[in-house]
Amino acid sequence: MTHTVKNVSDMLLMFHRNERPIYFISATNFNLLGMDRWVNRFRYISYIDCFDGRHPNVFVPPESPHAEFESIEDINNYLLQHKDVVDLIERRGGNPVATFLMFDEKTESLAKELGMEVWFPPAKLRQRLDNKMETVRIGNKVGVLSVPNALEKVSSYAGLRETCERNGLGHDLVIQSAYGDSGHTTFFIASEDDFNKYKDEIINDPEVKIMKRINCRGATLEACATQSGTLVGPLLTEVVGARELTPYKGGWCGNEVFPGAFTEDVRAKCRDMAERFGNQLLEEGYRGYFDLDFLIDQDNGEVYLGELNPRVCGASPMTNHAAHAYADAPLFLFHLLEFSGVPFDLNVREINDRWAQPHFIDSWSQVVMKYTEDHVDQVTHAPATGIYRMSEDGGVSYQRFDYNRRAIDTEREAFFLRITGPGDYRYEGADLGILITRGRAMDDNFKLNLRARDWIRGIKNYYAGKPIVTTQHEAAPEPGAFKIL
Repeated sequence: MTHTVKNVSDMLLMFHRNERPIYFISATNFNLLGMDRWVNRFRYISYIDCFDGRHPNVFVPPESPHAEFESIEDINNYLLQHKDVVDLIERRGGNPVATFLMFDEKTESLAKELGMEVWFPPAKLRQRLDNKMETVRIGNKVGVLSVPNALEKVSSYAGLRETCERNGLGHDLVIQSAYGDSGHTTFFIASEDDFNKYKDEIINDPEVKIMKRINCRGATLEACATQSGTLVGPLLTEVVGARELTPYKGGWCGNEVFPGAFTEDVRAKCRDMAERFGNQLLEEGYRGYFDLDFLIDQDNGEVYLGELNPRVCGASPMTNHAAHAYADAPLFLFHLLEFSGVPFDLNVREINDRWAQPHFIDSWSQVVMKYTEDHVDQVTHAPATGIYRMSEDGGVSYQRFDYNRRAIDTEREAFFLRITGPGDYRYEGADLGILITRGRAMDDNFKLNLRARDWIRGIKNYYAGKPIVTTQHEAAPEPGAFKIL
């Protein structure tokens, strides 16, 4: 007989005693780092060996022939067809469960062939909701408003101007296409010359989001829509476009969480907007984990909806290791509960009120380090995953192997998760790794602080590469080919 989960303690006990094999299948285990400590029989199946075989719950099959990957979905589909992965899943038995960062309908089909249940809403629904136009429309239904905008087809600059006049959007604009990430499909248009630079991308879309440009600061918040209501995690700052970290001007490259990051008024507005949006997602047929980006107008304090990510994302390690996770439970556990089939009746209002208290927010930061040079080489030496220490003069040294970010003792230590290792190619935009530290990575002007710059320089100094011969060059991915985090 299955008992109803009535509180967090019941849920923690349930997952402590879990006997169903639950897998996170992705390029790396970054997005759900540490989840294996909360859920019995939780295992990662990864394409990249970030831990040199030393993580007890990460399985990386040996490389086998495959077509060139063009997306993270391709990586997951490759893994689900790999003989060693199939053997592992069959050997562990037990009505297995699959979770992913990204997946498509082929992934769903392959999981079904392996007898795996996918604990996420269908790929087709996620794809529809991932459309930036759809996000605006869903928010509008429940008064969660975006920056003043128009959703229309643009065929010419004259037509764009007419649309802006009709909707009072002014002349300084931001245009986004339906899909895209890290600033790749966001265009800043203040003149016809600007428009002509991006004309082909804009006019080929059946519909684009045309926004008034505001003086804003970005923030992100993860939440989980369940049958008991929408649980809301902490509001995180975003590190965007830092030249030490990314070659992309508008590219996301990290997050911070700390008590004074936002005024209580802004935090309350974002929590309320996330709850309303999550409850509307349930009406749309979506349930479980999601992420909302917000834009905070620096001139008048208004808070606007930015984008929806209907999935776990790059901010998930921050959310699932925030203070509330250790006081109660990581947000992702509520996602697993929602899909488990176990009956539950949680007091979501009480949980959200508790998590909103300032002492449930501690201070951590993470930065995603990309290769920023317009150059391709092959890595001959790379920093190992583990704990690093910074000396008084800003020098960085490797201390020991670890796969637990909680092993960081002070702000003079950091956890580095390596992505690009020996033998891999370094190319513009390649993910080198993720650096997680206690304390802040930015100053009060939201620029990288001296300590963060020392950490980044110190870790990058561990990398060395050699030129590649012309015949090998084709094997290196194209710059910005696709993101894996």
